[in-house]
Amino acid sequence: MRLTTLLLGFILSLSTFSSMAGSGHDHDHGHSHSYTPVSQDKAGVNATEIVAALVKRSKLDKSWESIKVSSVEKITVQGNPEWVVVFVNKSITDTEKQKLYVFLTLGGDYIAANFTGK
Repeated sequence: MRLTTLLLGFILSLSTFSSMAGSGHDHDHGHSHSYTPVSQDKAGVNATEIVAALVKRSKLDKSWESIKVSSVEKITVQGNPEWVVVFVNKSITDTEKQKLYVFLTLGGDYIAANFTGK
């Protein structure tokens, strides 16, 4: 039951992502739910799964499929702690789109992604 709930939550969170990856618009970091923090490694795994889903949905170029995590850091945005996972894809010709930032709650849930890091 818990796995089904988690899977449904992941799918629903991805549905809100459709316009975020390529947009470069800022995003809302407001989140007010409780969580159990995940490790830095788990945050990287979660972000990698999100990137794979975006490639599958044609929101990111297929070349992102093989890109490994470049860095994972805890940051604070608007007073809220969260993870930012960075992927660097040198095969992208537009240098402003070579870095993909995936933002997660400390619990590992998807918040947003963009190429600006904001």
